[in-house]
Amino acid sequence: MSTPSPSVRPRSRLLAAFAATALLATAACGGSDSSSKSAGTQELALAIQGTPPSLEITQLNGGQSAYIWSALYDTLLYTDNQGRIQPNAAESHTYSEDRRTLTLKLRKGMTFSSGAPVDAAAVKASLERILRTPGPNQSAMAAVEAVEAPDAGTVVIELERPDGALLGNLSFLNGVIADPATMTGPAAAADPVGSGPYTLDKGATVTGSTYVLKKREDYWNAAAYPFETVKVRVMADRSAVTNALQAGELNAGSVDFTQLQPLKAKGMQITSVEATAVASLVLADRGGETAGPLGDLRVRKAINMAFDRAKLAETFLRGSGRPTAQVFSPKGGGAHDPQLDETYPHDIAAAKKLLAEAGHPDGFSVTMPSLAITKMFEPTIAQSLADIGVKVNWTPVPPQQQAAALSSKKYPMYFMIDGLAGDAASTVVFFTPRNQRNPFASTDPELAKLIDEANKAADPAAAAEAYRKVNKFAVDNAWFAPVFYIGSTWVTAEGVRYLGDGSSTYSQIRAFGTGG
Repeated sequence: MSTPSPSVRPRSRLLAAFAATALLATAACGGSDSSSKSAGTQELALAIQGTPPSLEITQLNGGQSAYIWSALYDTLLYTDNQGRIQPNAAESHTYSEDRRTLTLKLRKGMTFSSGAPVDAAAVKASLERILRTPGPNQSAMAAVEAVEAPDAGTVVIELERPDGALLGNLSFLNGVIADPATMTGPAAAADPVGSGPYTLDKGATVTGSTYVLKKREDYWNAAAYPFETVKVRVMADRSAVTNALQAGELNAGSVDFTQLQPLKAKGMQITSVEATAVASLVLADRGGETAGPLGDLRVRKAINMAFDRAKLAETFLRGSGRPTAQVFSPKGGGAHDPQLDETYPHDIAAAKKLLAEAGHPDGFSVTMPSLAITKMFEPTIAQSLADIGVKVNWTPVPPQQQAAALSSKKYPMYFMIDGLAGDAASTVVFFTPRNQRNPFASTDPELAKLIDEANKAADPAAAAEAYRKVNKFAVDNAWFAPVFYIGSTWVTAEGVRYLGDGSSTYSQIRAFGTGG
């Protein structure tokens, strides 16, 4: 068995931790409408790094476990390989002029794996269950006021306010369709009755280790799924993934950038995605509620100038990722602006000057949570901040308490790795009050106006311009101190293709095709 050298270990631990804990979708997705089945490739054998917490629709995870549940459940819409939202179970959708009513027309003839019809009543029941049940995806339904099913083929979603992220959400976690007769039953978490192209082979599945999916030939869009069987193995050790690919036990897996040579030598295909996640210091207490210094823009700017982003990216990522000063994805949207990455050069003297001007010539102390995903970064983060006079005190937080701790307002700033998403979804997570990366409910009239413009925009170009302004506001006002984008490298054997390029960041089974 090959073992990574000591210099490679930080990268391996980073990606293993990231895959298990990232809160947003983390890998490129979308289907290729042109992929065709090649002879002899009947099974996709894929490795993921985290065990699905549940297959029940209100508790679904947006990380790599989505490769499993996206095969079991249909979604109303889907995001293709170019990051475009496409029809799926809903063959069309239209907004009212005020963008507060969304009408979806469903395809005819769809069924659950049980044979029951997938109709508007089932969609309404699924949406309402997610809307009313506490879980990781409930907050994305905050703008939904009511769901109606006026006939078997029509679903109407009424909104309290326009929501630019709604269509993207309906193409992933919030758009899944479950069987109303069984969605609350005892089997929902481990063996659900789904609406998707595959069913779980319980006899071959070992929960937490191996998930075997069998194709439904009666599925309405079976031609879009070329594999008769999908076998998903949970493998936290990335060296083990490399070894399994070499041995032919897997034909698809994400591996360390530093472990490619033996796989290339075997003739495997390598697909590199520049950015699937962003690592950043969340400067959450922007009003100085618990940490007074953070309420001063000069302090937040100084913190941004404390990081040598290029050096950190090279040290931790070793070629798989790049430095950044922004939290929006560099592909698949209009918010990203390359010029913003030049806003905060690494400048210790200038940072100290800003702190002195803000009334903190000797710096200040701050308490940050020590999380499973941050431990390997903590010495470097602490030293970078200490260089400008900011002393970090770390408090251990168990994984099961992480979400509650970060939303408690106990920690004015913290380090986090988040999977990249589309512009609208990123705006919700990072900038709307009381959301995942805005626990202190920071707000600003200018920012609120820009978000409102984006939500109301019917024209994609107008929405992109508004999101670009949101991004600029965030960088100029130092709401975060982003450090680098984390990329991924996918390896596939002959007959299997990885179709993602970073334009879409959802983990979906349609990220894989045949041929090549």
